[in-house]
Amino acid sequence: MLISKNKDKIKIGNFTFGEDLIVIAGPCAIESLEQMEAIAKMLVSRNIHFLRAAPYKPRTSPYSFQGLGKEGFEIIRKLKEIYPLHVVGEIVDLNDLAEYLALFDIIQVGARNMQNFELLKGLGKAKRPILLKRGFGNTVEEWLNAAEYIYKFGNKEVILCERGIRTFEPLTRNTLDLSSVGLVKGKCDLPVLCDPSHAAGRRDLIASLAFASVAAGADGLMIEVHNHPDAALSDAKQTIGFEEFDRILKVLKKMAMLFGKRF
Repeated sequence: MLISKNKDKIKIGNFTFGEDLIVIAGPCAIESLEQMEAIAKMLVSRNIHFLRAAPYKPRTSPYSFQGLGKEGFEIIRKLKEIYPLHVVGEIVDLNDLAEYLALFDIIQVGARNMQNFELLKGLGKAKRPILLKRGFGNTVEEWLNAAEYIYKFGNKEVILCERGIRTFEPLTRNTLDLSSVGLVKGKCDLPVLCDPSHAAGRRDLIASLAFASVAAGADGLMIEVHNHPDAALSDAKQTIGFEEFDRILKVLKKMAMLFGKRF
């Protein structure tokens, strides 16, 4: 496997994946400039510099909110002129790649597109870090093979993200597979993040799953945060507010010191 032979660190701005405990936070999808400005201001005030911001949001139901599309690009452009943030966004169509390369510091491949091999090949030719989420029905080996597609076509900056897999448990949206963190780290040197929000599907479990992820060796977290979580147009039940986010950050600072990571 090509990915097992590359030990280069992924650096974005002043942050290095694997050395810093990275927190990527923001809403499931961009809803408005006002919403994104409120969240951006909050993140910068907490010294968090990675913003989750998706112009497009693939949804199971065609009637659910799908994001703002190209209007979202304009919102990101305005935010980056004002706030010192590195923006992470999900791509769904290679035709939009030029826009993502111009605006996004990390391009995300969502769980539904983990085995969209033409998309992976195209991103393999892009000079931008790729955050590859594990599909909810995929094995660790399939996940690593998806990363291998990106590597094979030239892009060595791949970040993996465990976001839970589908099991028979009905009380959570998915089951966060923390064993995958250790399994992946035993096979390659790619950084591994965890997304407790999509795993749980309910906000009361986000904190405990976030802490467990770091304890399991995750290099960072993706957390859905909103200024008005109950009114979020996408995934409101799994989105936390600023107060809960602050509580999580306090604990993460202590855990980062314990595990020898900068925060």
